[in-house]
Amino acid sequence: MSTCTADETMTVAASRALRDGTSCFVGIGLPSTAANLARRTHAPDLVLIYESGTLGAKPDRLPLSIGDGVLAETADAVVGVPEVFNYWLQPGRVDVGFLGAAQLDRFGNINTTVIGGDYHHPEVRLPGAGGAPEIAASCREVFVVVRQSTRAFVDRVDFVTSFGHGRGRGEREALGLPGAGPTLVITDLGVLRPDPETGELTLTELHPGVEVDDVRAATGWELRVSPDLDRTPEPTQQELTVLRALEEAR
Repeated sequence: MSTCTADETMTVAASRALRDGTSCFVGIGLPSTAANLARRTHAPDLVLIYESGTLGAKPDRLPLSIGDGVLAETADAVVGVPEVFNYWLQPGRVDVGFLGAAQLDRFGNINTTVIGGDYHHPEVRLPGAGGAPEIAASCREVFVVVRQSTRAFVDRVDFVTSFGHGRGRGEREALGLPGAGPTLVITDLGVLRPDPETGELTLTELHPGVEVDDVRAATGWELRVSPDLDRTPEPTQQELTVLRALEEAR
């Protein structure tokens, strides 16, 4: 196997989490790359849904945005945005929501709105919510793919754009949110899953060449580590070849 980067390991690990024959509501960026890699490798019948109304999109290159024409040209169907949300997403018909994040906290809450405590005068104003809050609320489960650093992995997000597990297990149910919320967080260092009792993100897998101390140093809270910590299998040559071809065709 040829040498691969941390980003490639992360993307391959994220793609492997997607099961063949399921439906996936895809965010642009790292989630889209991983989802399209999955469809070209182990999950050819993965149904990709984009916010613009494209159902079953099969792009031959990575889309630049949800409005990229290649999504409509290759989709099984194109419907209006209200139908995507009102008929497919909110009733819980989508298996997996695949999201990125600017900030993520220990309970899987996502911020893509503002950095800094003052919403009206933030340090940084981010792109905003888009459809992410509804995806996080209504998909049967949510996967998050994000590069790990203390700037991104914070004890508490500055703004809750997309609700994860609130301040702990049980808050989603109390709010009447139908989906399971974040069940998997894939980073360039490893994989985290919520603790079954508390909902707090716990390190369950390390990527090749990464140690626990590396992950702790990139986390803005006292990270819990599973006693059954695993190693992520290295990307195969086929996975890397397909991924690199996708990136080159961008």
